[in-house]
Amino acid sequence: MKLSDVVSHAGLALYAEIALILFFGVFVAVVLRTWRPSDRDELEAQRMLPLEPETPAEPREGAAR
Repeated sequence: MKLSDVVSHAGLALYAEIALILFFGVFVAVVLRTWRPSDRDELEAQRMLPLEPETPAEPREGAAR
């Protein structure tokens, strides 16, 4: 008996289906959260965080200049 025979008869297809359902559920939740009009201002503020000049990046000590 080969290992492939054992794995094919183990009934592991259910795990793939559960993972697909979980992924789809999380995807739908993220899309709904992103498209909610009530969070539009918060998401816009978070989108601009990397571009704000308030917190300039300091060079690390010992870094080559």
